[in-house]
Amino acid sequence: MYLFKYWVGTMSVAKLEEYRQRISDELNSVVDFWLKYSHDTQHGGFFTCIGKNGKVYDELKYVWLQGRQVWMYCRLYRTMKRFHRPEILEAAQAGAAFLQRFARVPSSGSPWKCAFCLTRDGKAVKVQRTIFSECFYIMAMDELSRITGDQEMQAQAEQMMAQVILWVREEPSGLGRPQLPGDSPANSMAVPMMLLCLVQQLSEGRGQEVIDRYADVSGWCVQQILQHVQRDGTAILESVSLEGKELPGCQGRLQNPGHALEAGWFLLQYGIEHGDSHLQRTAIDKFMEVPYVAGWDKEHGGLFYFLDVEGYCPTQLEWSMKLWWPHCEALIAFLMGYSQTKEPVLLDRFSQVYDYTFSHFLDAESGEWFGYLTQEGKVALDFKGGPFKGFFHVPRCLYMCEQILDGLLEKERSL
Repeated sequence: MYLFKYWVGTMSVAKLEEYRQRISDELNSVVDFWLKYSHDTQHGGFFTCIGKNGKVYDELKYVWLQGRQVWMYCRLYRTMKRFHRPEILEAAQAGAAFLQRFARVPSSGSPWKCAFCLTRDGKAVKVQRTIFSECFYIMAMDELSRITGDQEMQAQAEQMMAQVILWVREEPSGLGRPQLPGDSPANSMAVPMMLLCLVQQLSEGRGQEVIDRYADVSGWCVQQILQHVQRDGTAILESVSLEGKELPGCQGRLQNPGHALEAGWFLLQYGIEHGDSHLQRTAIDKFMEVPYVAGWDKEHGGLFYFLDVEGYCPTQLEWSMKLWWPHCEALIAFLMGYSQTKEPVLLDRFSQVYDYTFSHFLDAESGEWFGYLTQEGKVALDFKGGPFKGFFHVPRCLYMCEQILDGLLEKERSL
């Protein structure tokens, strides 16, 4: 029996080391791709509409992707020794300067409202009635301020956070979205997820005073996310009523497996930080296992993008496609779940997603990942970046998985 356990443990460590090496190498490759092709040295900021071979095919700049890239560069620079390189910090600072100069559009009615899209030289093209440009502006400024010690930048992030909280919880009219008589207010899971992510960002390592400041908001976010567990725990629905009830029609039946999995690791992380074992269990059983079982394509592999809980064909044209980011979130979720529980089934889930992801999305020839596959797993759109895909989901996934694997291997070797 001892020899059997030793054999299994040795094989497990070898496999974890294999995962770790491949993920680390891929992170290096992805970072190099964006360093090489995305920087606008003339006007500042980053190009994100980048073709298969690195050629820029559109010069528009999307604010949420600008903020994501600043944050990702800073997080790598701050926490991983091999990325503590001058060119990465300089790129992050240039991106932040572009955001500070051009992202906010005071003429929209609020001094904190950000554009969704800018021209190459920073002129506002479009403003969305959502909070996501502002949220990634906050993440960018807070993370950069941790490196530079710029207290004014950190204060700006906190001030914008206060405005976002006001928009979400008290004055949604400030976003400019009219309340139409036939439009029933809904709790979209994206909003409390994003706020919870921001709280974790702003609170990290900043002491109990900051944790206490955002305690009410983070608790509210968790409860809002939990409302999406519906049908006696058998489904995670993307939108519910403000009272936490199922909505009628296609909107109410919509499932987004990748989003639920992302919410799962957000909740698991929160549960670990707060010592809430019940929330940790809910995160794994409901927000990871349920959407995975429903969302995995048993014929072709990979996660469906959208599903209808009643089995109808979703109205979203891309519903059956396999997109890069749900697989990124699944990798983080299952590896984090395994790290916390050591339940073999979670490592099996991770392995299944890993095998599909690394055999379908990666472009070994030109670098980076394709983002959009057909249901059968063929490349449908061959660009590497666009209005929705930038330097974020792929590197964040690889970065987090590498860190989790380092922790797992350290524990295994100490046994």
